[in-house]
Amino acid sequence: QVRLVESGGGSVQAGRSLTLSCNASRFPTRTGCYGWFRQAPGKEREVVANIVVETGSTYVADSVEGRFTISQDDARTTIWLQMNNLQPEDTAVYYCAARTSYCRRAASEFNYWGQGTQVTVTS
Repeated sequence: QVRLVESGGGSVQAGRSLTLSCNASRFPTRTGCYGWFRQAPGKEREVVANIVVETGSTYVADSVEGRFTISQDDARTTIWLQMNNLQPEDTAVYYCAARTSYCRRAASEFNYWGQGTQVTVTS
């Protein structure tokens, strides 16, 4: 129902910036949210940030607060994750996801997922 495609990943040196994009085919409901998640090797998938589609309200995880920013376009079909001052511990596969009902934070609550994009930060 919703196709999500991430782009913008790559390899950067610590302290540099990178912006990830997520292109959605559509958002079928008036209420819901987009989320960015990440998963490093041997670790559980964790929430990075989310944005409520109908209001633009955002949440950013403590681990990246002050460095990462989530945003969306007016059509609610493009979502960005601006990542500043990247650190080696940010290395992970980053996933875009969508929830098509009242927003919840956990990864298990999201309906649709992109394929992921690799972000590697070197020291």
